Amino acid sequence: MWIYEKKLQYPVRVSSCNPRLAKYLIEQYGGADGELAAALRYLNQRYTIPDKVIGLLTDIGTEEFAHLEMIATMVYKLTKDATPEQIKAAGIEDHYVDHDKALFYHNATGVPFTATYIQAKGDPIADLYEDIAAEEKARATYQWIINISDDPDLNDGLRFLREREIIHSQRFREAVEILKEEQGKKKIF
Repeated sequence: MWIYEKKLQYPVRVSSCNPRLAKYLIEQYGGADGELAAALRYLNQRYTIPDKVIGLLTDIGTEEFAHLEMIATMVYKLTKDATPEQIKAAGIEDHYVDHDKALFYHNATGVPFTATYIQAKGDPIADLYEDIAAEEKARATYQWIINISDDPDLNDGLRFLREREIIHSQRFREAVEILKEEQGKKKIF
């Protein structure tokens, strides 16, 4: 089903070591509205979605894994040269004590990832509206991180991710309309 191309979907650059920005970005790694939750949500929902839009959930769910890889790369680059003093000043010493500089699925405040982030109702319209909301929340989070970031190189990658969230939201909205139209058709048996 997948072909892995050994390059990031979009280049990731950072201007300098900045563990504080890494702390904020980890929200998009293991937080409720982050890339892992989105990928798992869409790939799970595809089993109960009508055939007309199943490919959309597969495509976007797969792309979310590419975004997860970008976030991981950003966090790694922002922390790889950090000293213990910089780690402490950034407020991520708890993470450092448990994981050193390894990535771990949790949100910006350190709450571990949980399967409760992955919503699936089994009603295609409800699930797609959930997906639209998830994309809009991710878009907003990217914008807020851009707002507090002083790293123009990092912001370039964050803007790319923010724009992809907008595209995903639009595609889910189109899927809702496709399914609503399908529901309105007369069924002849």
